[in-house]
Amino acid sequence: MKVVITEKPSVARDIASVLKITDKKKGYIEGRGCAITWAFGHLVTLLDPGEYDPSLKKWTLDSLPFVPDEFKLKLIENRGVAEQFETIKTLCQNAEEIVCATDAGREGELIFRYILALSGCEDKPIRRLWLSSLTPEAIQEAFKNLKDGHDYDPLYQAARCRSESDWIVGLNATRYYTVRHGRTGGSGDRVLWSIGRVQTPVLAMIVQRDDEILQFRPQPFWELATKYRDVVFKYTGKRFEQPEQAQVLLEKITGQPFTVTGVAGKDKKEQPPQLFDLTTLQREINKSHGLSAADTLVATQNLYEAKLVTYPRTDSRYLSADMKPRIPKILEQLKAIRAEQIAPLNLAKLPFTKRIVDDKKVTDHHAIIPTGMTPRSLGPHEQIVFDAVVTQFIAAFYPLCLKKITTVDGESNDVKFQAKGTQIVEPGWTILFPKKGRKKTDDEEEDDEQTLPEFEKGESGPHEPTLREGKTKPPNYFTENSLLGAMEAAGKLVEDDTLREALKERGIGTPATRAAIIETLLRRNYIYREKKQIRATDMGRCLIALIQDPLLKSPEMTGEWEEKLKQIERKEIDPADFMGGIVAYTRGLIESSSTAKLDTTRLGSCPICGKEVIKGKTAYGCSGWKDGCPFVLDTDYRGLQLTQNQIQVLLQMHILPYSVHIENEPRLLVLSKQGFIMDIGLPSADQQKSGNPDERPAKEKKSAD
Repeated sequence: MKVVITEKPSVARDIASVLKITDKKKGYIEGRGCAITWAFGHLVTLLDPGEYDPSLKKWTLDSLPFVPDEFKLKLIENRGVAEQFETIKTLCQNAEEIVCATDAGREGELIFRYILALSGCEDKPIRRLWLSSLTPEAIQEAFKNLKDGHDYDPLYQAARCRSESDWIVGLNATRYYTVRHGRTGGSGDRVLWSIGRVQTPVLAMIVQRDDEILQFRPQPFWELATKYRDVVFKYTGKRFEQPEQAQVLLEKITGQPFTVTGVAGKDKKEQPPQLFDLTTLQREINKSHGLSAADTLVATQNLYEAKLVTYPRTDSRYLSADMKPRIPKILEQLKAIRAEQIAPLNLAKLPFTKRIVDDKKVTDHHAIIPTGMTPRSLGPHEQIVFDAVVTQFIAAFYPLCLKKITTVDGESNDVKFQAKGTQIVEPGWTILFPKKGRKKTDDEEEDDEQTLPEFEKGESGPHEPTLREGKTKPPNYFTENSLLGAMEAAGKLVEDDTLREALKERGIGTPATRAAIIETLLRRNYIYREKKQIRATDMGRCLIALIQDPLLKSPEMTGEWEEKLKQIERKEIDPADFMGGIVAYTRGLIESSSTAKLDTTRLGSCPICGKEVIKGKTAYGCSGWKDGCPFVLDTDYRGLQLTQNQIQVLLQMHILPYSVHIENEPRLLVLSKQGFIMDIGLPSADQQKSGNPDERPAKEKKSAD
């Protein structure tokens, strides 16, 4: 008998329907010498420390770091899991061959292999069903081309390394910081500090951005411009930092004629958009409709299971060459809902450029595209995502957008000015995005969009010079869109498609996990949403202040780890070497954190500028006060007199290792990078019950500041 294991019951039903297997049993479908069964996502997980050694149930510093000699597995404690697993186990033990039909990616492979291991069936012959869509044609084609399951051993090794490295770093760091810094007073209650290999660098990015905004001090500037024939011309020099400098030039040109010294035009071609991978789809939907990355992933997964789009958890924006013959058929089918948009395309001669088809840039899965099947009825989120995928797919084959960029140079009394204007010559693909508008960078101005009349070199006339005062702006808070982009590029904010593609190998997390990382931080109350903005809570800021090891907060380091996991998938590095590095890093993390001591010979560094802090008559302040640093730390905080030792701890550790009591409540004092004391209320005994702290996320109270 052949046994097919899928990730979800719905996929099992789809496969059974295509294979004409109809005999429904409890937990599987049987017929024609085949049994199709299913998991519920993850059924199997790694043991907890206390299940290796009962003494490890108690959280102590002495037991850290804990790394099992060999990782062992157990069932997830969810309703129905044990019963379904027994069904799968019995089927597998009686099987002649087992087919892996879980999602075709890293986590899908892990789900299947963990089930095999816990069933004791790792030595059974295995085959791999690799699906990029769930249409009947795709399922039939995939079953004709079943692969040897062991061809995907490197994918499983990468998945297992990801699982075990997250366990090692997350468990040891969480236990260490919770035991060392989670004390809330004489009652013995503790606050859980949850730390993760991936989630903590993402939180650090958000805290750093919030700090940059809080630290930002707007600087005034003045811009010189003039209006000639209703067109705004800008001074070609730099902005003025002092109004007097600008006023001199303003007076110089006032009452003087304006002369056009040159007119130049150049054509600009804007390429059609590339197809979506999951991250760019999530970013676009968040930007245009405000949906979270998690909601977009759920909607796309629903569309995949409804056979309307291809596999969603992809990091490729390209198609493979063997798909070319299928594309015209898909577009022909989509005419049922997009006839007017598809009509201009010559389906017999589609422009398969390198921006669309590139075998070298398709790894496990190609870009997300429609399957050609048309929906009957969709939920609101599914409709938004489906429309976006279809429009992007059609637009990829549309002509270029042709623009004419006109630059007009002019001067008045030897002061030089310039005006730019953009004219759409051929809208091309942009006609499909009437509401989208043109994407502008921070340096671009609305004036570049002005329509210019015909100018002739040498013409002259009166003009209206003006001086505009402005202020520099802080960086924007992260939105889910920009945060996903920063995660994809390992912390670097990159809008350019080509450069972002080059940095993908070093991104934080994977397309399949980035949404879950954001949701985990929200659930643990380390970040919160403010309309479209994502900001750190006081608890999140406190955690980042608490962590002294820079690598644990480093997006670049996490990006390097993710890059190595991909190299394991490609058999370029040994999984044992990667895990050896993770274990060594974790041991170093615990040892260096444990030996961190106060330097009693100094007070500490200024959190704003980094210079030494000195003691004044009534307070502590920055030694760089003559240079304008505003940092001052008063010894009296809400009636609590901070000792010099506590001042040193705040300045050097950013956080008091033991809580203080204010108004008979345990509080945690944390020094932010801006020099403010954050006063955080800690969870009471009622809020944090005894048990495994991993199941008890910390609960934040609003700061009294």
